[in-house]
This record gives sequence, C-alpha cells and structure tokens, in this order.
Amino acid sequence: MMLRILTLLLVMVALHEQMEPAQAEIIVRKSGSSWARIDDDGTIRIRGRSVGKFESNGTVRKQGSSVGSIDQDGTIRKQGSSVGKVENDGTVRRGGSSIGCIESSGTIRKRGSSWGSASNCCGSFGGKKAVAALLVFFADDYF
Repeated sequence: MMLRILTLLLVMVALHEQMEPAQAEIIVRKSGSSWARIDDDGTIRIRGRSVGKFESNGTVRKQGSSVGSIDQDGTIRKQGSSVGKVENDGTVRRGGSSIGCIESSGTIRKRGSSWGSASNCCGSFGGKKAVAALLVFFADDYF
C-alpha cells in the first residue's frame, strides 16, 4: 500500500513538472520603447546586442568578465563590496536608501516616477534580481 502511494506521488510530481510553463525571456521597455532583453539562459541584450550575463549563482558578467553579483538575499556587490540591495518586494536600495522599485506588475520606478517596465519577470524574487542586475550593471541612468 505504501509503495503504491509513493509511486502515485512520484507520478504526480513528474506530471506537475512537465506542466510547468517554460521560463519566458524578460523584455524591458524604457520610455515606451523596447530597450533590453534577458534571455532564458541569463544573457543580457541591449538593443539586440549581447552585452553580458546574469548567471544562476548571481554573478553578473560584462563581455565575459565578472563585474559583480547579486547574492541570494538580494545584496548587490560590485568588485566584492556591498553597494546596495534588491528586496523581496522589489525595492532597490543604494547605500541603504531606496532609489526605486521593481513592482510585481513589472513597472520599474526610480524615485517614485515610472522609469520603464519589464514583462515576464516580476512575480518572483529571482525575476526581480535579474531585472535589478540589468538596471544596476547596464543602465547608466538608473543606479
């Protein structure tokens, strides 16, 4: 009896994993126009050109070289030093002060004003960290 229940549970888990939708690429719009994309594998593209990568371990690379990271807890590091944080609710902090927010709806705010938007990203903390990596390391006018 226990073996049947265990087998049934394993089958249910396998079916659930097959039904999970594939992660979609994140499209970021700035001032209404398509500006950047984060591919499923973490490749960051700006205006169609590959400029870096946000790796699954949090490392951020520009042209292959590590430029920083976003830790599991959201701590943003440049050259190993903590420079800010992205919080679970999407608040982006620099030196402890809030500078903006990545909302669950995808709206990206800077100092309260709409800066842009991101699609397919922001319901999870992982998606918010990926967008934060783009904003902090590749958007000169955000962080």
